[in-house]
Amino acid sequence: AMEEDEPELAAGLEAALELAPAVQAAIEQVFPSQDPLDRADFNAVEYINTLFPTEQSLANIDEVVNKIRLKIRRLDDNIRTVVRGQTNVGQDGRQVKDITRDIKQLDHAKRHLTTSITTLNHLHMLAGGVDSLEAMTRRRQYGEVANLLQGVVNVLEHFNKYMGIPQIRQLSERVKAAQNELGQQILADFEEAFPSQGTKRPGGPSNVLRDACLVANVLDPRIKQEIIKKFIKQHLSEYLVLFQENQDVAWLDKIDRRYAWIKRQLVDYEEKYGRMFPQEWCMTERIAVEFCHVTRTELSKIMRTRAKEIEVKLLLFAIQRTTNFEGLLAKRFSGCTLGDGTVKKPEVPPPSTNPFLEDEAGTETDEIVIEKSDAEKPKKPKAPDNPFHGIVSKCFEPHLYVYIESQDKNLSELIDRFVADFKAQGPPKPNVDEGGAVLPSCADLFVYYKKCMVQCSQLSTGEPMIALTTIFQKYLREYAWKILSGNLPKTTSSSSGLTITSLLKEKEGSEVAKFTLEELCLICSILSTAEYCLATTQQLEEKLKEKVDASLVERINLTGETDTFSIVISNSIQLLVQDLDAACDPALTAMSKMQWQNVEHVGDQSPYVTSVILHIKQNVPIIRDNLASTRKYFTQFCIKFANSFIPKFINHLFKCKPISMVGAEQLLLDTHSLKMVLLDLPSIGSQVVRKAPASYTRIVVKGMTRAEMILKVVMAPHEPPVVFVDNYIKLLADCSTDTFQKILDMKGLKRSEQSSMLDLFRQRLPAPPSGAESTGSLSLSTPTPEQESSRIRKLEKLIKKRL
Repeated sequence: AMEEDEPELAAGLEAALELAPAVQAAIEQVFPSQDPLDRADFNAVEYINTLFPTEQSLANIDEVVNKIRLKIRRLDDNIRTVVRGQTNVGQDGRQVKDITRDIKQLDHAKRHLTTSITTLNHLHMLAGGVDSLEAMTRRRQYGEVANLLQGVVNVLEHFNKYMGIPQIRQLSERVKAAQNELGQQILADFEEAFPSQGTKRPGGPSNVLRDACLVANVLDPRIKQEIIKKFIKQHLSEYLVLFQENQDVAWLDKIDRRYAWIKRQLVDYEEKYGRMFPQEWCMTERIAVEFCHVTRTELSKIMRTRAKEIEVKLLLFAIQRTTNFEGLLAKRFSGCTLGDGTVKKPEVPPPSTNPFLEDEAGTETDEIVIEKSDAEKPKKPKAPDNPFHGIVSKCFEPHLYVYIESQDKNLSELIDRFVADFKAQGPPKPNVDEGGAVLPSCADLFVYYKKCMVQCSQLSTGEPMIALTTIFQKYLREYAWKILSGNLPKTTSSSSGLTITSLLKEKEGSEVAKFTLEELCLICSILSTAEYCLATTQQLEEKLKEKVDASLVERINLTGETDTFSIVISNSIQLLVQDLDAACDPALTAMSKMQWQNVEHVGDQSPYVTSVILHIKQNVPIIRDNLASTRKYFTQFCIKFANSFIPKFINHLFKCKPISMVGAEQLLLDTHSLKMVLLDLPSIGSQVVRKAPASYTRIVVKGMTRAEMILKVVMAPHEPPVVFVDNYIKLLADCSTDTFQKILDMKGLKRSEQSSMLDLFRQRLPAPPSGAESTGSLSLSTPTPEQESSRIRKLEKLIKKRL
């Protein structure tokens, strides 16, 4: 046996010698040893030197070798014992496994025995229960049946996998037969107590029927549904007779009576039958819901038949009473019985702080038919909290065209009234405090719009809302045309068609046909109203999109209407600009007619400048005060005026020809005066001086600086020509020969001189002059840069003194 084990021992020893350091460390912790042979870093040479440190010690070599052999033999014995011990462990494991298998068999036997006993008990209970069930059913002992039946059904479920056994299958069939018999018997009992024909009813529910309902809870759900259906049908049979289509009480004007009838019936039900049906059946709510379904069908039918008789006041009356009833249902019931047959609860729009809902909410108009209390209710829409919303009132939706047509007519009359009121009352009275105020009719229009929108959204959030939006668009445009654009002061004569500007050109020096103070205030008022309409129309569009069905949102677009109000604003600003611009025309014409070659000395600013400044001081403060609430549009007015006046002023400068040196200096003084006035224009005449907008200042500086440069070029000597041309290109940076021609005309040069100068101008354009050429020799009459600077400084001092 030892010889057989030796290969295993050798292999094990070899493997042990090759153990990893981590394994060696673990072994050292478990079996600590001081023997050098157990060390992982064992060194044979060092070990031998330890055993035989000197030559004399070699005499004991035989003894040492014998000790080592003895140690090796003991190790072999230990290893062999361990290996054989492992073999015995395997045999012990097999013995244990056999014992465990026997225990498992005993355990299975116990479990099967327990199951068999339980099943037999269930079978006994089932058999006895079926017998009792059949006997109780015959005696109509529904109270006992209700408790027993549920137990029998529960026990029967345990036998589903044993239906192949004839006895079990027979018991199952007896249970089903008992259930069917119970169902038919209970239905017959209810038919007898509440016959479908005839209106006579018992004085109250019997205990038998109350217990029968408990049994129905356990039976096929169709039995319960049939009981509910028959009872409700019988309970509402009188309603169909009293309010059938040919009865006078069935029409919309007496719709209140329908809701009064059901209220009485519900009270009657609660008193007589409230305890007969289980509470979880929610019978009171079911009766109310079925009444709603029947009512919606009956109203739809009668309204189709008598559609021509429906007028808006009657329709709104019926809708109001119906929505009130739906609100009452929401307070009384939870809506737990509502199914697919009802109108789905509309989506709840997110809360909004849109100012459209908040402006002038309390204002009433004659056209609103609904009572005040109901008109205020839309502030808290009913739909989000009312699962019954639309359950009856949905039937009115096909007839809402009557309502839409009515609003079309009402809004048409409202616009006509606005027009008549404006003619009767005239334009707003000039008033600094109230000038430029929004026209009152504008607020009235949007208050009416808001009420229409909220009212219509209660009736329907579908196509009728789109139709109403179209009506809104129509009358927003009409308001813009008839009330706003239609009342803007006219700048043309209806007889001749001549503009103010053309009249002024014909009558130089005459009084300017300016807008009156009242007309200026009216234009500003219309501008402010159009701005209010523009902003409010955008808010109206947002609110309409919130209220309409999600699928229809894309069809609501009021961009065209906001554009219309933008046009009114633009036209109003243009009128104000044209008026001031035209008022300045005679002064500019006078400037161009002056004999500038005969001016002998520079004096105060010219009369035409004083005239322009006067008109600016007259008009601008009025416009500014009346547009105080719309500052951005006052800035637009200033910018448009500057863009109109400055090019016109430059064109008239070109007409001043010929000009002497002194005449040019006077014109430069006048130009600087106008430049200062224009820079101050936004706050002119105001006690509060506000810095002009940068956008406006840039336009004035650029335009008037060009006018000053034109005059500086005119003042420069034309000899030598090359210097004059280069100075022109440098100062004006204008490559147009037409402009250069006008400068030459202002200087009064002869045609022959102009021709050679123009040729030189064309030659100098491609290549900018070099420093040497531009500072070429100057004639005695040509002022030096120092002289030019001195002259400009004198002019500036003179301007400041005059201002």
